[in-house]
Amino acid sequence: MTVLSETVLAGDCRDLMPAHGPFDMILADPPYGDTSLAWDRRVEGWLPLARAALKPTGSLWVFGSLRCFMVTAIRFADAGLRIAQEIVWEKQNGSGFHADRFKRVHELAVQFYPAETPWRDVYNDVQTTPDALARTVRRKKRPPHTGRIDAGHYVSQDGGPRLMRSVIYVRNAHGRAIHPTEKPSALLEILIRTSCPEGGLVGDWFAGSGAAGEACRLSGRRYLGCEIDAAMAERANARIAAVLPFDARGAS
Repeated sequence: MTVLSETVLAGDCRDLMPAHGPFDMILADPPYGDTSLAWDRRVEGWLPLARAALKPTGSLWVFGSLRCFMVTAIRFADAGLRIAQEIVWEKQNGSGFHADRFKRVHELAVQFYPAETPWRDVYNDVQTTPDALARTVRRKKRPPHTGRIDAGHYVSQDGGPRLMRSVIYVRNAHGRAIHPTEKPSALLEILIRTSCPEGGLVGDWFAGSGAAGEACRLSGRRYLGCEIDAAMAERANARIAAVLPFDARGAS
């Protein structure tokens, strides 16, 4: 089937997304089921469908709370998925539903991959940051055992880029968000660059405001999202269309 690139479909992801695979990477930010809010209800049955629509070398990044993952852990195993790693998204403010507990200023994003695929075969472009501090190597030049000890000789060596850490601080979208649970596109772009090759297809099964579509446009990946709220899907499409495409930026 022809993939509708950089589009957010309006409807239920379980009905619409499987036919548009296979996806190089799937993003999912489903309702966590942690609160009594009317919209915060876990969506049943989407996980096996997403797993079937994923390329053998692809992976699935799912946002959620620890409580959510503890409750649903067996479903990932039953769907034939293995956990690869997790990141903690730290934000500048968060939710405080209880006066007697820590204010939660983080969310988890967990990466899963097909159980039958060795991890070495899964697409994984390790991300780095350019902020590694230079290392100072202290070497004393010493003559033979009975000789005179020369002055110390110190060599400073650039540490170069370092692996991106698993706790990532990115400001959330409060005050400018289109969707109440919107993730910052800068955070999503990190995951997309990690797990989808340039030109590959990202499937966003709970698209919300289309932040992942924006991230795909900025990073040169194809994108297909799905949002059950038709009005939100329309706003998401408008958002994505307003972003200058990757190839128009002259990037390589």
